[in-house]
Amino acid sequence: MKETTCKKLQEIGAFALAGGCTRKRMNELVEMIRAARDYRWLAIYKIIKNEFVIMAETGKEPPTYARFPLTQGLCGAALESGEPVIVGDVHRDLRYLPTFHTTRSEIIVPMRNNHRHILGMLDAESDKLNAFADEDRQFLERAGGLIAHCLH
Repeated sequence: MKETTCKKLQEIGAFALAGGCTRKRMNELVEMIRAARDYRWLAIYKIIKNEFVIMAETGKEPPTYARFPLTQGLCGAALESGEPVIVGDVHRDLRYLPTFHTTRSEIIVPMRNNHRHILGMLDAESDKLNAFADEDRQFLERAGGLIAHCLH
């Protein structure tokens, strides 16, 4: 991973540890993660009962699905496999739940607690095809690990 990316992770970790998990701080954290890699949109979905529910997101426009069943969408696929899901063209993937009409690619990364239990998902979207690579997966896995404690 690039040195600048590692520095951004350090900043995110320090911010997460310094302040608690209020909605305002969570929104600031997702904005820091979004800006670190220039993602178009980023959200944290928490697992609550049988649904994924947005806890924090970037942008002013609300997504189409702020909550949805655990069995649906790319988040549902990531939960089932326990692995990140990267889709280069969401319009070719039947599991995709449209968040915004301009989304072309998406990456979903499970967020785990210290016991490796999945608590939620980190979801990044792009308006470009094939926008996400292994470096994005590594970055989002580490960022998710730094802030997963906020989902307990």
